[in-house]
Amino acid sequence: MKRVLVVSVAAMVAVAGLAGCGSSSKAKEKAAATTSAAEAKSAADLGGMDALIAAAKKEGQLNVITLPHDWANYGEILKTFSEKYGIKLEEANPDGSSSDEINAVKSLKGQDRAPDVLDLGSAFALSGAKEDLFAPYKVAKWDEIPANQKDADGKSYNDYGGFVSIGCDAKKITVCPTSFADLLKPEYKGKVALNGNPTKSGSAFAGVYAAALANGGSYDNIQPGIDWFAKLKQAGNFLPVESTPATIEKGETPISIDWDYLNAGYSDKFKDKGIDWKVAVPSDGKYANYYNQAINKSAPHPAAARLWEEFLYSDEGQNLWLKGYARPVRLPKMVAANTAKADLVAKLPKVEGDVKFPTPDQITAVKKVLADNWAKAITS
Repeated sequence: MKRVLVVSVAAMVAVAGLAGCGSSSKAKEKAAATTSAAEAKSAADLGGMDALIAAAKKEGQLNVITLPHDWANYGEILKTFSEKYGIKLEEANPDGSSSDEINAVKSLKGQDRAPDVLDLGSAFALSGAKEDLFAPYKVAKWDEIPANQKDADGKSYNDYGGFVSIGCDAKKITVCPTSFADLLKPEYKGKVALNGNPTKSGSAFAGVYAAALANGGSYDNIQPGIDWFAKLKQAGNFLPVESTPATIEKGETPISIDWDYLNAGYSDKFKDKGIDWKVAVPSDGKYANYYNQAINKSAPHPAAARLWEEFLYSDEGQNLWLKGYARPVRLPKMVAANTAKADLVAKLPKVEGDVKFPTPDQITAVKKVLADNWAKAITS
């Protein structure tokens, strides 16, 4: 993980102004100092990055939730942040879902063990923002996040993304599938798994969305994806087992529909254990999307929460996600500025053609359809 400079141009201008010791600068500094971390909508509100760092160190702790260490290089990200700032990390429910994160914000409100920050699938980021669960905050690199990939008020914003892919243990599967159509073949009976329940998990939700696109659906119509999984179950190919690194290593889920950055990471992780894990972005269902960062409006450590976001959106934090095969939201800007590590960019799974993203309204609408129809489709 490499963190470069996180101070924005505006912040540098403010520092330069303070150096002049003008009365107006002192007044602004005093005003910023009266803003509490819980109210701060930018580092400038607290007096700049140095003041934010000091406030976060004083709190001394950050509560995170549902961040598996083997997911998008989060293990290294967490370790680097903690060591860099001397802040203790409390990690809750690492194998949980986006739904679990939202539930924790609600059920633990006002408690010291409530999550400070969240990493959510788009559907859950949208619903949480509508419920006013998140604090508005704009990181120093705010202007480098595309307008259509962030809430205008800063309540949530895309962090890293990827494509739905098919991971396959080539030591156990003679011919690995490369499309959703392939997955219905009889040779894959009892071998195809999802990473979670799509009504609760962002990655599994994406898997159903991709299946819809592969079977006549659209961003407005996820039902063909639900129907396809019902067909996969009827064929005996769908495994009612959540795909995890542990199930892959044990050979319990030899084919996994999951994000490409997770499947690509497993290729590295299991190479020394005799598992030849292949990754393919399905030719008939290209679906890409991002996860989202948000700060709990009632975060018990509000300064540490804001410093975490600054770290993640710095060049260092973005490159650390990239190291985990995820595509950080600032990647286009960083490639143009030569601050993205070229060797890491070259290792990303290759995808042909352009990909569009669903709108917030489309995600909200299909999420309801999925909630209403998923359980009966795979249990009937």
